[in-house]
Amino acid sequence: MSPLLPLYCCLPPLPDLWSLERPRFCLLSKEKGGSFGFHLRQELAKAVPVVCRVEPGTSAQHHGLREGDRVLGVNGHVVEHEDYASVLRRIRASGPRVLLTVVAQHVYDAVQARQGNSAHLSPELGSGVRPRLCHIVKDEGGFGFSVTFSYQGPFWLVLSAGGAAERAGVPPGARLLEVNGVSVDKLTYNQLNRKLVDADALLGPLQLWQSGEQVTLLVAGPEVEEQCHRLGVPLAAPLAEGWALPTKPRLLHLQKGPQGFGFLLREEKGLDGQPGQFLWEVDPGLPAEKAGMQAGDRLVAVAGESVEGLGHEETVSRIQAQGSSASLTVVDPEADRFFSMVRLSPLLFLESTEAPVSPQENCSASLVETKDLPVEDTTTSLAPCGSRQCFLYPGPGGGYGFRLTCVAREPRLFISQVTGGGSAARAGLQMGDVILEVNGCPLGGENDVEKLQQLVEAEPPLCLKLAARAPQGFEASTPPGLGEDWAPASELL
Repeated sequence: MSPLLPLYCCLPPLPDLWSLERPRFCLLSKEKGGSFGFHLRQELAKAVPVVCRVEPGTSAQHHGLREGDRVLGVNGHVVEHEDYASVLRRIRASGPRVLLTVVAQHVYDAVQARQGNSAHLSPELGSGVRPRLCHIVKDEGGFGFSVTFSYQGPFWLVLSAGGAAERAGVPPGARLLEVNGVSVDKLTYNQLNRKLVDADALLGPLQLWQSGEQVTLLVAGPEVEEQCHRLGVPLAAPLAEGWALPTKPRLLHLQKGPQGFGFLLREEKGLDGQPGQFLWEVDPGLPAEKAGMQAGDRLVAVAGESVEGLGHEETVSRIQAQGSSASLTVVDPEADRFFSMVRLSPLLFLESTEAPVSPQENCSASLVETKDLPVEDTTTSLAPCGSRQCFLYPGPGGGYGFRLTCVAREPRLFISQVTGGGSAARAGLQMGDVILEVNGCPLGGENDVEKLQQLVEAEPPLCLKLAARAPQGFEASTPPGLGEDWAPASELL
């Protein structure tokens, strides 16, 4: 009779912990005029946004995004500790393609339980460890590269010393990933060669390389390829850094004068056939022209927040909401054609997509504070004087960036929390501020909670009349539903 083996000898080996916790990468593409096909929301007790729904038949479903996934990174930027609005802004600024770093909910919860909020699951690419988007203009020596390959393997570039490709920033031994926004991953050498020879067959009517004099390549040097492979990060276009690009987006800062900004915003069909917002009738000598605006520019963002998919009226409202100082990101027709060709958002090639802060620090795409509008005086022990009126527009996540609390023994509601960087914070709302009116409707009765729960459904802007800070020492309680930011349940992206 054989001796009994210890129990641990009979158990299968434990799986590698890193393989269980290693995040997944989902490279999503928008269908024309559509979305990526998933809904995102923020849960109250969780800092990391969660995918709450994946639309069937969409890019999100086809590329493995799942309900319950936690979003840890957007285009290589770690967002585990960014606020919800910032994550939404990054996704929207990504344009037609986005690379999401995600992890399953049960894995995220297990790591949080073991390591707490300091847990860090998303890999970080080091400085300069990203693919390059290189625009090459042919010279007397040609493009300055040739293509080599192995059987059923990737394509590599062999550079001519001092040639056009090397001057455009293509690193030695680079792997070729895309030509003018078209992936070469599934092409044979003969197919690629035919594409390079027959430009029109590859590029189509919107492309820049029809003349055969210039080409834009997405490439990755050996060091980048090795590090991305080690971390499991795909060599995706939304990660790219721009090198020697022929054109870039322009950031314009406008200060309104006595005659206004001096331009007309008009909705027209863009190069992709979808409606876009275009700038026309730029008046000579007025702020828009002085800031560098040109007739025919396409508006890309207001205060750093993408306007892709917004209607004309909402875009106008966001500009007006900035008050006397407007920050607009625009592209001229050449830049519009270029970024349409490579299928990337021009906002990816700005130094930052964060909303710029004006010198007054009270203007943004989400709000404007106004102190000179006629306001009825409301006498109350909590609002002696100094009341003010604020107009707020929803931020990128649809929320206004504040939470509410009841004041014990007083028929008042006050601000209990203000989200940093959100609409309310930039409007100047502070913890303890008392809400006197909402959209012209006085508060101070038994039905205040019901009135405020209708804020989500109300058409923006949200107009609040606020008193000066509430006195200290009041006991506070939070009715059900008020300890949340005022925002839709989820956001379709």
